[in-house]
Amino acid sequence: MGSKERILRQKEETRANILTAAREIVKDEGWQGLSMRKIADKIEYTAPIIYEYFANKEAILQELTCKGFTILIKDLEAAKADSDDPAIQLEGMWLAYWNFALKNKEMYQLMYGVEMTCCAQRTTESDTPYQLISGCIAKLMKVEKPDAHVIKQKYFTFFSVIHGLISINIVGNGLSDDINKQILKDAITGIIRYIEEE
Repeated sequence: MGSKERILRQKEETRANILTAAREIVKDEGWQGLSMRKIADKIEYTAPIIYEYFANKEAILQELTCKGFTILIKDLEAAKADSDDPAIQLEGMWLAYWNFALKNKEMYQLMYGVEMTCCAQRTTESDTPYQLISGCIAKLMKVEKPDAHVIKQKYFTFFSVIHGLISINIVGNGLSDDINKQILKDAITGIIRYIEEE
């Protein structure tokens, strides 16, 4: 391996270490505890070196948001691929969404601005979950050319219930796992049934 390749690999490793350190700090102290100085201390670098990779804390937040949406999109696509039936796809994708949020609470908080002083971060990836899910909603509707506004309304009906339940679990003590799963299943099934019967 040449010196250019080795330098490039070292830069990629340092960048990845910065992001990993940021996530570890957030798991321990929450988003309000994240600072460039703490990241530098955690990876045993000086703060100016961190600034060589990221202009500021917001740049780190943006990068972590992109990573979060990339993981979420992969999970949604895998759930969608399990069936050709749009009702089953919708149920699978919303369950995958739920599982992602609970497995990656800090990432979800950042992606959607839950319990944070900043707004949710926008990225090029942040519209993809909507596109994947709304495509299934359109297929489920019994109208030849469903209206985009109606599809959006139905998407946000799902999102409101599921995001609300996730937020309750992130912000508070939440409900038991069994109760959460029953509420989630009832909500998803009920909304799908409502769409199918229209």
